[in-house]
Amino acid sequence: QVQLVESGGGLVQPGGSLRLSCAASGNIFSINSMAWYRRAPGSERELVASISWGGSTRYADSAKGRFTISRVYARDTMYLQMNSLKPEDTAVYLCHATIINSDRDYWGQGTQVTVSS
Repeated sequence: QVQLVESGGGLVQPGGSLRLSCAASGNIFSINSMAWYRRAPGSERELVASISWGGSTRYADSAKGRFTISRVYARDTMYLQMNSLKPEDTAVYLCHATIINSDRDYWGQGTQVTVSS
């Protein structure tokens, strides 16, 4: 079992920044890749950024150049640095983890990000 807990969301003005954190606990040595997804009101869940066990990263086009995903293995934590935030970034941001040699995956409860003036 793996537990994922997000934090760092909040209300920010357009152009501002936030750093989201995802703390993993439990059987952390089974975690393979991790990712941030988001779900905006009335929209389907979408991938924002992902990071592999080896550190390779991928970004949605909407996140490229503004968001940076990182992972600190010693702290069992993943981050999403979000800069130049736009109102359309408003969503619940969810942490996701896949498991080595398994179809099992885990989700956090999410943290709300609201970009508004």
